[in-house]
Amino acid sequence: MTPNDVVDSNLKLDAQQEAELARYEAQMRSELGLEADDTRQFTRPEERPFLKQTRESTTILFGGLTVAHDQLIQQAVRGLGYKVQPLDVPDNKALTIGKEFGNRGQCNPTYYTVGNLVKFLQDLKEKKGMTVQQIKEQYVFLTAGACGPCRFGMYEAEYRKALRDSGFDGFRVLLFEQSQGISQAAGDQPAEEGGIDYSKDFFMGLIKALMVGDLLNDMGYQLRPYEINKGETDRVLEEAKRISGDALREGDKIETALKDIRKMFAAVKCDFTRVKPKVKITGEFWAMTTEGDGNYKIGRWLEGEGAQVMVEPVSTWVDYLLYIAKHDIMKAWGLPDQNGKVSKARQLKSWALTGALKIYFRNKYDKYRKLLGHKPMALPDQGKIHKLAQQYYNIDLRGGEGHMEVGKNIYAVIAKKAHMVISVKPFGCMPSTQSDGVQSKVVNDYPECIFIPIETSGDGEVNVKSRVQMKLYEAKVRCREEFQRTLDSFGFTVQQFRDYVDKHAEFKDAFLEVPHEEVGTASNLVHKVAKAMKAQKAKDAKVAARMTVQEVERIAREQAMADGVVIKEAKEETHGHDHDHDDDHDHDHAHAEGGSCSSHAPKAEQSGECGDGGCPSCDDSLPGEQKDRSAAATVAAATAATKGEGSCGTSCGCS
Repeated sequence: MTPNDVVDSNLKLDAQQEAELARYEAQMRSELGLEADDTRQFTRPEERPFLKQTRESTTILFGGLTVAHDQLIQQAVRGLGYKVQPLDVPDNKALTIGKEFGNRGQCNPTYYTVGNLVKFLQDLKEKKGMTVQQIKEQYVFLTAGACGPCRFGMYEAEYRKALRDSGFDGFRVLLFEQSQGISQAAGDQPAEEGGIDYSKDFFMGLIKALMVGDLLNDMGYQLRPYEINKGETDRVLEEAKRISGDALREGDKIETALKDIRKMFAAVKCDFTRVKPKVKITGEFWAMTTEGDGNYKIGRWLEGEGAQVMVEPVSTWVDYLLYIAKHDIMKAWGLPDQNGKVSKARQLKSWALTGALKIYFRNKYDKYRKLLGHKPMALPDQGKIHKLAQQYYNIDLRGGEGHMEVGKNIYAVIAKKAHMVISVKPFGCMPSTQSDGVQSKVVNDYPECIFIPIETSGDGEVNVKSRVQMKLYEAKVRCREEFQRTLDSFGFTVQQFRDYVDKHAEFKDAFLEVPHEEVGTASNLVHKVAKAMKAQKAKDAKVAARMTVQEVERIAREQAMADGVVIKEAKEETHGHDHDHDDDHDHDHAHAEGGSCSSHAPKAEQSGECGDGGCPSCDDSLPGEQKDRSAAATVAAATAATKGEGSCGTSCGCS
């Protein structure tokens, strides 16, 4: 029997089994009276399209990121001629509404975001007196969607169900597909263009808004814990959002705005000697990004508990998607496409284009970072994150942050980025739960790692924060030990460290660059201060090493008594200068005199014969007098005094 015969036999067996199953199904339907049942396939409900003709009268609602991101996106899109309005940060009232009109068993980001939209529409109806028909005509909602192993793929259906059950059936929902771009319903006629023109300007405006939002948030979290004048950072942030938003709306160069913003942040004075642990927040995208009740306001709360918080930029997610796209292209290299054709040239072109987009994206982000003095953190290296995580988590297990949660936790330890890592996720989030399971192995392999996963469900806030506080205490102890160890390595005390910083204003600069030797900001500052103190001591030693007049005289006397050659050379040098009659050359090697007498003055001077203080009655060196005399002339005078020649004033050494 050949292999083909085996395949044919298996196919026949499968066909027989299918036929038997079909007969059994028909028999059961007949017995249960279901043979006349008409099965209808679900089809997506049709909704009124959003057309270009109604753009000026229709407001696009969106939201779900941080306040800075939402405000900047609003301004960027407004500049292109759209009416846009971000929703407020979802609160617990939105959660209640989401649970009321949503399906059971959803994750809380669904309830928060769905309920937030319904709450806004209810306010339009109840507080502004708009009818449901007016609301449906004048507003649309733009949201993200994707297919995957979590409930994120169900968001669109949840929005539609909640809108229908809350009395807003037919309200338009536009879906942004992560893998396919933005899809929307347009008209049937060629002239009926979609309400959103997805041009280069549209996407560039979004990208700039996302990047600037990330950078401003990062600046806030880095400076707020150390600001000397409480609230100053937030005031600058508000003004920075206004300036950058105006630039995005007016189409001005955002680079110019960032330069102005840097000057504003430079005015914020900081005390970086404060010992604060660095806490990295990672986890499910929405839960770690939102700034409201959805994650118990975890960022601001941690700051209140004495930590420096490190949030994840939205740009990291975009960079991750581009990295995964390149990875998938390479993995499918040489395989046929969905049409059964193999085109390596097309695959190479796609790979090169994706790589170019990734390089462009990261370079643009770094350019904006540079304009802000490189203060915001750089985007993580996706290749390095992949390599660190691959022995623990398969990169092809998608959903949520997947392998990034694992890789970033390891990277925070080995690269000295954070004392503690918190993984924030909604209750029952499957992708994040998978990575949390792997983290136990990571913590075992890296004992210095302080990691805690927390689940958010809208309640249990006290319990969650209590758990975080216990781990945060460990991070504080670790941070203080690191700080003290760094101080001890340089041999000075905390007080000496802080006193030196207080006396040098440059160490209070918001854009102060410190070496990355330790994790904590204060510990790294110790390295910079130690280097500055060492340089200062070297400078002081160099100044002290320069011979004063007294030192020259003392050495001259010692040499005069030990070796007559020195006297002869000094005299010859003196005669040489007298012969040239060039006093200017003497001044080139001058020493300043006047002030106090040398303790090595001649015996006659010390005995009071030339005045009790020496200098008060010296002929050529008076207190406070500045006289220029060459080193050779001073040696000659000192030599003469040693031999008892000349007046005592000739050798009176004054500093």
